[in-house]
Amino acid sequence: MSLFWRIFLLNAAVLITATALLVFLPVTVSTPVLLTEALILIAGLAATLVANAALLRIGLAPLQRLTRAMTTIDLLRPDPRPAATGHAGIADLIETFNTMLDRLEAERATSNARALSAQEAERHRIAQELHDEVGQTLTAVLLELKRVGDHAPEPTRTDLHHVQEITRESLDEIRRIARRLRPGVLDELGLVSALKALAAETADHTGLCVHRAFDTDLPVLGNDTELVVYRVAQESVTNIARHAHARRLDIALHRMSADAVRLQIRDDGCGLGDAAEGAGIRGMRERALLIGAHLTLGPGPSGGTEVRLDVPQPQRGQ
Repeated sequence: MSLFWRIFLLNAAVLITATALLVFLPVTVSTPVLLTEALILIAGLAATLVANAALLRIGLAPLQRLTRAMTTIDLLRPDPRPAATGHAGIADLIETFNTMLDRLEAERATSNARALSAQEAERHRIAQELHDEVGQTLTAVLLELKRVGDHAPEPTRTDLHHVQEITRESLDEIRRIARRLRPGVLDELGLVSALKALAAETADHTGLCVHRAFDTDLPVLGNDTELVVYRVAQESVTNIARHAHARRLDIALHRMSADAVRLQIRDDGCGLGDAAEGAGIRGMRERALLIGAHLTLGPGPSGGTEVRLDVPQPQRGQ
């Protein structure tokens, strides 16, 4: 039975019941209408409207749940689908909505995977050019400055040494940027070594007291999964260094079960507060969805912010 006919029959049932009551009950209407008769008619009308509203609310309750789901759904935070309950077209409508969400999530995941893959390829290319082109050029400039400075008279030698130090600092900064764009240690030595390098670099350049804890019996993760875990850690550490006003940072990677690991990052800073999620956090959520991981951001047990990424063990071939 369609939704139209269900609503029509509900209204018809209420009206037929009201008519039957008027026919079979000893109720009459005089001319002019007496006060008691008017009160009886008003009470009957009120009862009819209440019964009609109650029946419609019961019949359309699944639509209200669907409306709430449609206004609050976020493809970056996959929640349980609304149950396909109800009669007639309501259950079909909810099931169609759930199917649409599945299709949208699949299409979004595919497009995000392509975009992030292109982004990583571009980062790798830029990092390679910074290392090979700019890095080698600055290295040659350093060597030339050293050669000229060793034979230059004072105070020119002092000035050249000062320029040499500035150039060396610029070379170190370019190498650091290249490592952030594409950490070679991740490709060569794996995730744990890359996270250790990230922790050490963060402590050196931000002044944060960094504590790290990595299990030794972690399952073997695929390349894509390791890259997602590293990027989430990198973005979290960057946000903490820039916005948290923290003094301590804890980064850990634990094996939760035979088929799952957890990346956990905590700080003692000011917390998230009521600030809206920026592009960085939404990018973390998009990356997590690519590998079927669950990302959670919230206050830490002793203040600050805690970021958790629960990663299932990848299937073979990932």
